[in-house]
Amino acid sequence: MLGRIFLILAAISLLHAAYSAYEHLSRLKALGKPEGSLPLNTVYESVFALILGTLGASLNTPPLKDITWASEMKKRTIDEMDSRLSFANYHSRGKSFLVPSPSGQS
Repeated sequence: MLGRIFLILAAISLLHAAYSAYEHLSRLKALGKPEGSLPLNTVYESVFALILGTLGASLNTPPLKDITWASEMKKRTIDEMDSRLSFANYHSRGKSFLVPSPSGQS
């Protein structure tokens, strides 16, 4: 639950930082000064949103699963693991398909 809250706050913070950057750059353009850096509070807010989003994403992940052979064998039996299909042998089947029917009709 805490991870989702952090993700929502990070998204809101990042959207606000983007809006602040847009407003700042449009104000500079209106004043005829297209060159200029972003204010530090907008940069800090973006970095804060990145850190908060990373923390929220890491807290929101499900627990890791054990992927060892022993953990797989706890869920399965040896019969399930060794149930490989063999190669299809059409030579032996072909004899039964190509034999004429006993009634003489196909």
